[in-house]
Amino acid sequence: MRGALTRFRSRLAGLLPTLRLRLVVVFALVALAAAVSASGIAYWLNRDAVLTRAQDAALKDFRKAMEDHVGQLPRQYDCAQLRDAAGRMANSTQGYEVVLLGEDRNGSACRAASAPGFFTSSDVPESLRSAVDRRREVDDANRFPYHLYWQRVVREEDPYLVGGAKLIGRQPSPSGYMLKSLAAERDDLSSLAWSLGIATALALIGAMLLAQAAATTVLRPVRRLGDAARRLGEGKLDTRLKVSGTDELAQLSRTFNATAASLEKRVAELSAREASSRRFVADMSHELRTPLTAISAVTEVLEEEQDNLDPMIAPAVGLVVSETRRLADLVENLMEVTRFDAGTARLVLDDVDVADMVTACIDARAWLDAVELDADRGITARLDPRRLDVILANLIGNALKHGGSPVRVSVRVRPGAAPSGDDALVIAVTDHGPGIPEDVLPHVFDRFYKASASRPRSEGSGLGLSIAMENAHIHGGTIRARNGETPDEGAVFTLLLPRDASELAEPEGDAAAGRRPRGRHPDRGRDGGRDADGEGHGDAPWDDDAGRENEA
Repeated sequence: MRGALTRFRSRLAGLLPTLRLRLVVVFALVALAAAVSASGIAYWLNRDAVLTRAQDAALKDFRKAMEDHVGQLPRQYDCAQLRDAAGRMANSTQGYEVVLLGEDRNGSACRAASAPGFFTSSDVPESLRSAVDRRREVDDANRFPYHLYWQRVVREEDPYLVGGAKLIGRQPSPSGYMLKSLAAERDDLSSLAWSLGIATALALIGAMLLAQAAATTVLRPVRRLGDAARRLGEGKLDTRLKVSGTDELAQLSRTFNATAASLEKRVAELSAREASSRRFVADMSHELRTPLTAISAVTEVLEEEQDNLDPMIAPAVGLVVSETRRLADLVENLMEVTRFDAGTARLVLDDVDVADMVTACIDARAWLDAVELDADRGITARLDPRRLDVILANLIGNALKHGGSPVRVSVRVRPGAAPSGDDALVIAVTDHGPGIPEDVLPHVFDRFYKASASRPRSEGSGLGLSIAMENAHIHGGTIRARNGETPDEGAVFTLLLPRDASELAEPEGDAAAGRRPRGRHPDRGRDGGRDADGEGHGDAPWDDDAGRENEA
């Protein structure tokens, strides 16, 4: 039962999608039901009254005419006298036709009709004739042996009243029948029905107009509340509603204002804490750079003299050198993340050959023997070379460290796939390792995320992939992570960038003002598949229907 009610509500919501339409329909249905009920009751009451009045008047006049004209006939009468009586009875103001049935002085049956061609004894229903001729016992409850009976019939689609009575007296006495047309009453009732129908239609129109006015009155504050909620959702936390009245909508507006004020206060506190945390990280990173520079210089000297040191001391020196370099990388990464969080990072664009960029990145880090490059020469793009190098270094280095060599890097161009309608650059990095666990995939771009809690410390800072994602975003692109579909493929990272990021770069003044570049931050997600050449697929490089990556 509950499921059927839920389906009905869903279907009703589909047919009546707006609250205004629902109010109008409800008002119209209520008004229609009330008007139809009132009109129906009025029609049937008037119909009964009109028909009862018409038939009572005709039957009363017929009874009196029987007494006045048939009752005055001599005991021995002939058919001519009976016809004369029928004619006199038909001259009544009620306008009915009469048929008289009796026996003349010779005992022969006599039938007299006022309109022989229209109403005869054969037109009288047999059931009515039987009721008229039936004699009843006379007692305290029944004072007369014969009674007046009537019946409504339809002849040629016109309504008629047929009545009959038997003259009380010496038997056999004559019987009389009347036929009265009810066409005038039918026409009057038809006019009444049309009038009630018009009144119902006017009531329905009036109800719909009233419903429209009521809906406007009710929905105006609801619309203002919706607009205010939309502005609040867009980040305009100072949005407030003007409140007047004491009804439920006014109370709802007061609740909205109180909620908005509380939210604004809370967001202001969180923003202040976040800004304080960013300043702390930035200040700490800057403060660490100076001693780290001195320590790095000392560790370089120690590293050069490591072969001449005491064998007992050399391992400790090696550990100090490696940890110092790791600390320096961490500080540099923290400063880079701070610039992204503060919105001061900006693009310095240049026209680059993508294949040359990948080759230079691999060569600078001595990865030529472990990386296979599948890229056509002459694929150019207008990007920030330094940031592209950071992205490639992190993706390829991550593949070499956690996957298996050789690492394959493919570069392709997808025509018209960028948000602006331009060509998109697709760079896929594929390793031959075991892949990424499914529960880890959504978190690979999180800052400081560790796939295993038992290995909280690693050689990297835990920020490389997060910084790579931020550098992709500032170009208006994204990075997807997935596992390969064939046994010789491990993890696949796909970089998606527009070939021309000119529209996303800010003027120097904007960057100096600390505003974030106007890059399109696409929905983050991991790639749901790949084409034969290892590229991610979808309607566009930014479409993702297989999963997501958590934003750093």
